[in-house]
Amino acid sequence: MMKKLIAYCGLDCEKCDARKATLKNDDALREKTARLWSKMNGEEILPEMINCEGCRTDGVKTPFCSSLCQIRQCALGKGYETCGDCAKLDDCQIIGMVVSTNAEALENLKGGKKEL
Repeated sequence: MMKKLIAYCGLDCEKCDARKATLKNDDALREKTARLWSKMNGEEILPEMINCEGCRTDGVKTPFCSSLCQIRQCALGKGYETCGDCAKLDDCQIIGMVVSTNAEALENLKGGKKEL
């Protein structure tokens, strides 16, 4: 079974500043993360949007992760534990934007079936 805090895209939610800020109720980290994500995405992201307990866990998620993330919506729609379950992983343009720049995410999906 895949470690529950590995997101559908293979990113490790335990390393995510949004999750860390949520668990520690750290407003300074929320502000820092909102600034960074706003710059990265070219969209205004407010500190109050930085609340997430993990992509595949029950609980609060950022607005992006909750409803806008194409990767999460695709995997949920197909009933996959993660994108690692999909036969089209190597050719998928949707997941490609993550795994092309993050070798750890790809490893988590391809071979990193970590136990809980």
